[in-house]
Amino acid sequence: MKALFPLLFLIACGAQPAPEFFNASRADITRDGRQYTVFYTEKRVEVIRLGYAKRGEHQAIRAEMIALIPEVTGCKLNES
Repeated sequence: MKALFPLLFLIACGAQPAPEFFNASRADITRDGRQYTVFYTEKRVEVIRLGYAKRGEHQAIRAEMIALIPEVTGCKLNES
């Protein structure tokens, strides 16, 4: 039972933004069966993928996350 207690905290967390995004706008998106949460401010964005990804899927997921940014925020991505 002791081992399950910390696990319950992890399950309850969900998508939590980095501290600089605590007051940011939030959008929850489902694309191709995957769930993403996007936190964005006027000049910065953070995209979090929820759920499990198999080996070999990460490159396509990263591309999808990048494609979500202008769709959700309406801003052009500035890769710096």
